[in-house]
Amino acid sequence: MEQDYYLELNDRPVVFEKATSVNSVFFDEANKQVFAVRSGGATGVVVKGPEDKNPICFRMEDKGEVKCIKFSLENKILAVQRTSRTVDFINLIQDYSQLEYSQECKAKNARILGFCWTSSTEIVFITDQGIEFYQVLPEKRTVKLLKSHSINVNWYMYCPESAVMLISTANLCNVLQPFYFRAGTVSKMTKFEIELPTLIAKSTKVSERDIAMATIYGQLYVLYLRHHFKSSSSAGAEVVLYYLPREGTCKKLHILKLNRTGKFALNVVDNLVVVHHQDTETSVIFDIRLRGESDGTVALHQPVLPARSIQPYQMSVAGPSAVAPQAPMPCKLYSSSWIVFQPDIIISASEGYLWYLRIKLQPIVHLLQDKGRLMDFLLQRKDCKSVILSVCSQILTQSDRALLPVIATVFDKLNSEYKKYLDAEHSYNLAVETSQGRSNALLKRPVRGQAVIDQSDMYTHVLSVFTDLKEAPHKFIIAVLMEYIRSLNQFQIPVQHYLYELVIKTLVQHNLFYMLHQFLQYHVLSDSKPLACLLLSLESVYPPAHQLSLDMLKRLSTANDEIVEVLLSKQQVLAAMRFVRSIGGQESASARKFLDAAKQTTDNMLFYTVFRFFEQRNQRLRGNPNFTPVQIHGGVEQRRSACLRL
Repeated sequence: MEQDYYLELNDRPVVFEKATSVNSVFFDEANKQVFAVRSGGATGVVVKGPEDKNPICFRMEDKGEVKCIKFSLENKILAVQRTSRTVDFINLIQDYSQLEYSQECKAKNARILGFCWTSSTEIVFITDQGIEFYQVLPEKRTVKLLKSHSINVNWYMYCPESAVMLISTANLCNVLQPFYFRAGTVSKMTKFEIELPTLIAKSTKVSERDIAMATIYGQLYVLYLRHHFKSSSSAGAEVVLYYLPREGTCKKLHILKLNRTGKFALNVVDNLVVVHHQDTETSVIFDIRLRGESDGTVALHQPVLPARSIQPYQMSVAGPSAVAPQAPMPCKLYSSSWIVFQPDIIISASEGYLWYLRIKLQPIVHLLQDKGRLMDFLLQRKDCKSVILSVCSQILTQSDRALLPVIATVFDKLNSEYKKYLDAEHSYNLAVETSQGRSNALLKRPVRGQAVIDQSDMYTHVLSVFTDLKEAPHKFIIAVLMEYIRSLNQFQIPVQHYLYELVIKTLVQHNLFYMLHQFLQYHVLSDSKPLACLLLSLESVYPPAHQLSLDMLKRLSTANDEIVEVLLSKQQVLAAMRFVRSIGGQESASARKFLDAAKQTTDNMLFYTVFRFFEQRNQRLRGNPNFTPVQIHGGVEQRRSACLRL
């Protein structure tokens, strides 16, 4: 049953003191920290984050109810909002005073809706009348106004990963004004309007709960959860994705069809949009990279997989040390007390848990039957390599064997990603070479992601194992190997010699020598020295392999020495001499090698012929001052008589 769950909560959650009447819980989306504030901070504040091995603990003077509390980036300054007009600051930097200092919002009669840290010393106040951007000077315990914008604010949303803030304005809250924060500056981006359903009631407004911001495939999107209305003919709710560029206008690009109504929540995990449905206690995932229907401008997407629940989770129950350990309790999934934060955080304040939502790829292999679509999906995931290799092995085994066109499609999709990486690596190396002597700090080496499955990966984990399967028909094995080589050639990826060797060994193992001869004769297998050497070793089982090897070495035109060695090893001395003469290499040829090979034949006339060949060569080249003839001891007549005595 576990294989049906493709979503899970991480096994090491952040555990904090749950919310009670005396303990308030706050979450900081920028630092991903949970604050447990007891009695306004008088009896302690405990701060925990996913990367914090040790929680931060301190006390504050109780000056009233805490409305919001956050650390600056790098945890240097603490900001606390207790009233609707001011924010208090406390320095936590060593050697600085921990006395509080405050900043009141500038706009008259305005009230602070919240604040967000944009750096270690810069903070923005969001009021109902606009935004105020400040720089905090901890050494002086003062706050300096950098910039302010006046705008009617209904609610706001901040995405720390992109440093973009959305301000909701207009009567129906559907006009959104984005701001971008960077290095002490704030830029006003192009505002846009959320399209509301035509049958919407006049009193219905766009709620903050129905909007999310997240980076998907490197681009910032605004996600709008558009609910189904009873008077509408729509089949259910849908999520509308607006692409929000740094410059230019916002565009509606994707619509995710939920096909149901009720209460929803959104997460983004590994570039997948996850939509939780509370009524059925299930979730669905969407991948905007997978092709969907389109009207030319907007793509319509259905869920990638059937709706499934998050995998059941067991919570440990802590008790006094004297009490025996209690059995873990099942967590109530999709609880009404759950609060979802972007991109992948789920918090249960009533239980005191913060989880990260995770995708499980292995169960998806069994749920997504279309192997081409499965590969499109897996290749976009962060930790996909081992799963992809297991799928490649699976479709070649007897129980789950796929048809050859399906296998070809899988290979093509893998090699398409492989080729993109090789091209990027080539462009990078070319840029480095052309920019020698100049600063190449802007050049960035392409990162090899797990989606890059190269020939070595396929050979080691898939193909070499596959060829050893006894139950696989040899024709199918050869077809698969050739299909992979065909795919590499299609994407102009040089085929490594070990793949050709695997083909030859498989052909020999099944006595398919005629097919081997055909592959070599029609150059299906590319020429290489390692391949020629392998053919030489096959002469005992297939005699024509010797000549096939020589032909291959000759075609390479860089293996002349190897050809001579092969001919001499077979005592084909005259053939070796003719070859040396044909390539004009007699001047550099080793007389000793030829004479030794001729002597081993015990053919006196052959030995004399070789001797005369090199003697004439020496005489011809004796006029060259740089030429040093091979030394053969004794005079000419002595050497001739020695030849005749052999």
